[in-house]
Amino acid sequence: MTDFFMQFHPVVQALIATLFTWGVTAAGAALVFMPGLVKPKFMDCMLGFAAGVMIAASFWSLLAPGIEMAEGLGHTPWLTAVVGFLGGGIFMRLIDKFLPHLHPGLAMEHSEGVKTSWQRSTLLVLAITLHNIPEGLAVGVAFGAVAAGLPSATLGGALALAIGIGIQNFPEGTAVSMPLRREGMGKWKSFMYGQSSGLVEPVAGVIGAAFVLKMQNILPYALCFAAGAMIFVVVEELIPESQRNEKNIDIVTMATMVGFAVMMILDVALG
Repeated sequence: MTDFFMQFHPVVQALIATLFTWGVTAAGAALVFMPGLVKPKFMDCMLGFAAGVMIAASFWSLLAPGIEMAEGLGHTPWLTAVVGFLGGGIFMRLIDKFLPHLHPGLAMEHSEGVKTSWQRSTLLVLAITLHNIPEGLAVGVAFGAVAAGLPSATLGGALALAIGIGIQNFPEGTAVSMPLRREGMGKWKSFMYGQSSGLVEPVAGVIGAAFVLKMQNILPYALCFAAGAMIFVVVEELIPESQRNEKNIDIVTMATMVGFAVMMILDVALG
């Protein structure tokens, strides 16, 4: 797989990788055509699994390489990590505060962001789109980091991140399409809304890769920034959504740990 990617420019690599992650989002949304397969407990477990993947990716694929790169470039490693990490969280908080969105399973009066007359379906898509901004950015930055030639950034590591993000995108597509279908929307329209939530990833991926290629000195900050943005999404959205049903908390917690383990294996084995 690495040989295939090596023939392309880093921005193109990021585009291919994020098109893959969007495709997995679409695959998750396609479960709307098989509604009997998706039970509430299964959905909660998938969201918990996604949270575990994102937590592991934030450290193994983003924070740890960012700290190592900062040291190699003569920066103060802990300061770079803190500034980038908190910056990512603040960035996501601002988007969360102002962009209208609605988390799955909640009534319209619980919508967040600037108040608007947008339809419920649009707000649901925007909620999952918020998840995908830092994910696409993280993949793009990872491929841009490989082009910098620093030892801590490897093509295998970038591919592991893309695969991990793709795996956890599966439940996110389902999290949009299934609620819309339950509310009476047609299967095909529900699917289209679900897959569209992942379209932001190729855009964010290309921007992330192009940005760090132009300004490689801020690469450690960019990696830590992506990590902070992902952790914000996990703590603010994925974990609360996955554990809304108290009866499922234990099994969802185990699913989160399995997700962490899967991403850790991917990164260590490929990176």
